[in-house]
Amino acid sequence: MASPQRFRMLLAGRSVDARSGRTFTSENPYTGDDWAEVPDAGPEDVDAAVEAARAAFPGWSATTGFARAEALRRLGDLVLENADELARLEVNDSGKLHREMLGQVRALATWYHYYAGLAQTVEGRQIPVPNPDYLVYTRREPVGVVAAITPWNSPLLLMTWKLAPALAAGCTVVVKPSEHSPAATLAFAELLARAGLPPGVVNVVTGRSRALGEHLVAHPGVDKVAFTGSTATGRAVARAAAERLIPATLELGGKSPQLVFPDADLTSAANGLVAGVFAATGQSCMAGSRLLVHESVHDALVDLVAERASRIRLGDPLDAETEMGPVANRPQYDKIRRHLDTAAAEHATLVCGGVDEALGGYFVKPTVLSVSPGDTVFREEVFGPVLSVVPFADEEEAVALANDTPYGLAAGVWTTDVHRAHRVAARLRAGSVWINAYRAVAPSVPFGGFGDSGLGRENGVDSLGPYLEEKAVWTELTGVPRDPFTLG
Repeated sequence: MASPQRFRMLLAGRSVDARSGRTFTSENPYTGDDWAEVPDAGPEDVDAAVEAARAAFPGWSATTGFARAEALRRLGDLVLENADELARLEVNDSGKLHREMLGQVRALATWYHYYAGLAQTVEGRQIPVPNPDYLVYTRREPVGVVAAITPWNSPLLLMTWKLAPALAAGCTVVVKPSEHSPAATLAFAELLARAGLPPGVVNVVTGRSRALGEHLVAHPGVDKVAFTGSTATGRAVARAAAERLIPATLELGGKSPQLVFPDADLTSAANGLVAGVFAATGQSCMAGSRLLVHESVHDALVDLVAERASRIRLGDPLDAETEMGPVANRPQYDKIRRHLDTAAAEHATLVCGGVDEALGGYFVKPTVLSVSPGDTVFREEVFGPVLSVVPFADEEEAVALANDTPYGLAAGVWTTDVHRAHRVAARLRAGSVWINAYRAVAPSVPFGGFGDSGLGRENGVDSLGPYLEEKAVWTELTGVPRDPFTLG
């Protein structure tokens, strides 16, 4: 076995180790090898990262939107130039397909280019007021230092959803990636100086301990938190941010329904269901893991999905022929197995799939379960390749079942009836609804959820708002002293 590839953190523009000298390794979930060695930072490293971001903030926030846009465009171009290597690192960390990761990393350039455009449009406005003796206008100014905490399933994509708008707004950032997939983020950090970003504008710290993220969120030098992860951890982040009265954007869990009506194109629906829950090994916050299907087409659709699921080729994620890789890490693999055991105990019917002992490692077959609406696997986020199926009798029941969840991240509607499509989309409590499609995102389209799926939105023109403060400026025009004991 080759020695692990060594990575270093980025603090104040320098590649550094943890001050303690400690490191930890990242496991390749397909080979089982410890393939990467990364710094195991402590609170003192977080302090240094925040200090660097604070020191860089006055200069970066004072640059023009046009200068920031130029740096963002260069960064997007560099991501494209280094997409092959960044994708390989993500595959080694997460076990996702190389072809998916390569496409995803190449798409990141679009985000940086999009926010480069928005950086040039940040502007205030003149406001008319009742008293003509005043000129009043507003300024939109960067909020300050942002703590960006990212998950293990799509670290570069979900970091970009935070980093691009933060940089466009003029903020500085401390990124803390998941301990399960830190390598690609550290490699990405090496591109920042080449893009023209000054030292300290972006800093990256890595570590095994949950206390590292807690220390970052609670740090008095942090002005905003942007977090993607589990709902349970998101609640803790929200509490810490509320204690300090700083804003937090939270993109959390989901248990998203796909509704298939009797007039749907079943072949297209089956393909969309496979894309929604088996792509990325089901390790996606927006996974369409609940299938609600009209009873008249239930059997036909389940047969189609099961047949396609049984043909999904599992194996080496670097192999171009592979269609699904392993689960990303041992804790998640164990969680999925517990859910499957619970489903069996609650008398769910296994249509196809289950754990794949023959392949070894962390493989779970694409799994389809026939369940009841109260079953645990139908209600709790599995974050794996598991589809739970429940039939419905009519549109009212379908919408009720879809909305019977504390989550509200995404949903899919499959029908050829245009009236029903938009009628049902309007009634679903979800931040994203796809009609006759699933699992599509773009930098220009807002993404986020209702309820336990989080707070705020990422992507789109309005996503700059949480990274900006609005200041009202009043200018007295007459120069004549006024009565100091009256308002206005």
